[in-house]
Amino acid sequence: MYYKTIKTCLLAAATLLAACTNLEEEPVALLSPDVFFSSPRDVETAVLGAYGLMASESYYGRKLTTTLMLRGDMGDIGDRGTPARRQQVNDFDMDSNNGMITAFWPQSYEIISAANAAIAGAERLRSSDLTESEATSLNELEGEARFVRAFAYYHLVRLFGEIPYIDFLISNPQEIVDISKTSVEEVYASIIEDLEFGEEFLPDLAAAGARSRASRGAAIAYLASVHLTRGNYQEAYDAAKRVIDEQATFNYGLATDYQSLFDATLTAGLREPIFFVDFKGNVAAGGGLGTDWLGTMTGIRGGTLAGWSVIVPNFNVYETWDDRDYRKRVSFNDSTRLDGKGPLVPYDSFQQTQRPHIAKYDRFCGDNRGDCGQSDNNYYAMRYAEVLLTAAEALNEVSGPTDEAIGYVNQIRARARNTPEGTNDFPTDVASGISQDDFRDLVLEERRLELSFEFGRWYDIKRRQLGEEAFLASDALEPHPNFDPSRDYLFPLPGDELIRNENLGPQNPGY
Repeated sequence: MYYKTIKTCLLAAATLLAACTNLEEEPVALLSPDVFFSSPRDVETAVLGAYGLMASESYYGRKLTTTLMLRGDMGDIGDRGTPARRQQVNDFDMDSNNGMITAFWPQSYEIISAANAAIAGAERLRSSDLTESEATSLNELEGEARFVRAFAYYHLVRLFGEIPYIDFLISNPQEIVDISKTSVEEVYASIIEDLEFGEEFLPDLAAAGARSRASRGAAIAYLASVHLTRGNYQEAYDAAKRVIDEQATFNYGLATDYQSLFDATLTAGLREPIFFVDFKGNVAAGGGLGTDWLGTMTGIRGGTLAGWSVIVPNFNVYETWDDRDYRKRVSFNDSTRLDGKGPLVPYDSFQQTQRPHIAKYDRFCGDNRGDCGQSDNNYYAMRYAEVLLTAAEALNEVSGPTDEAIGYVNQIRARARNTPEGTNDFPTDVASGISQDDFRDLVLEERRLELSFEFGRWYDIKRRQLGEEAFLASDALEPHPNFDPSRDYLFPLPGDELIRNENLGPQNPGY
């Protein structure tokens, strides 16, 4: 559904507060800007509510992020006793009633509804007398709301293709009962418009420096990503270059130690995050808000259950990653100590899934319930390393593998050589003279390793149409002989939505 109970969770600085207010058990259509929005502070409340809805179990806390990890060729099902909805996503065996989709689809539209409410409130207040500071604040808050709306639609359009696009506060539920789908081109045009608004009006640094709130740099970084996805390589390069040129203004830069990026006690103070979804350890607000289970879904469970997890790397992912790469050590747990003590037990002795496990979300997850559930993790949606790789890939398509493009990759490789034991000699710098095709493949491989298990690999496979290579080739990391490129680049639209509104048809091909 596109209108639901209004849930406003306050997110301050980088902390999800424990209090979550249910304003009324009524549809969002009954929220009137004239009644609720009387000051910029009220608009901020709606914006914070949108962020709070992102930090939920049905979105970044598990359902959406788990779906993205399983769909790519880096994360596989470890425990085949896990619910079928997860296995269907991983095995390209989904139907329109898949429980992952029917969770994150409505949550996406709740986020969008909260953003639309904030935008409507800002527009309403502009008709009143405002001080200069109030007008500036309203523009910045609307920029945040538009960023959040663009963020949600960017995920939806990549996963489903044509979708309902709603850019207004619903004043009457009947307005959307028979809504139809919007073309992919129109959705992307609206996403770009929202991000360009953010580039114009968002502050260089988000409130209190929080990377869990949008900034001008975040809007530009996402413009680069959107243009890269659309194959608009000059525009993608131009946007990425604006971020790189203004990195000091935005306080961006690569972290010195790759491991620090996945230490929940450190991430809020690093310069590399551009935008992340923030969770607060052992704090939840009900209804799945503030609830984070990714650590338990991916990490090693200790004690007598050592080696049990839902999402694990396919063994090919681990085996083909060069042992000399420090990022491999950071990304995997290939041994554990039973009950946190005693000798290390290697993965081939695990009592359940005998594979290395993902370490990024359970090695240093901060305050948590004991198994890295309800953790302190900040989950990256965008970090500076990705901007460098976007600039390199886009520039290669425009001008070939120039020294500038190669230099962006070499910055990331230089950081990867920093280890606790000192500077490593691997990975080596990319040398000049590489062909355009080879450099394209190299950048995509660098993205796969540098951004491993960070929810973007499926999108790279899709935008570059790599599915047959990733799942059908003899050397595929995660073979799936039933992968069908005519069907599987899109998810099925939720069946319950099609039942409620036949105008959302037709269903995506093959479902």
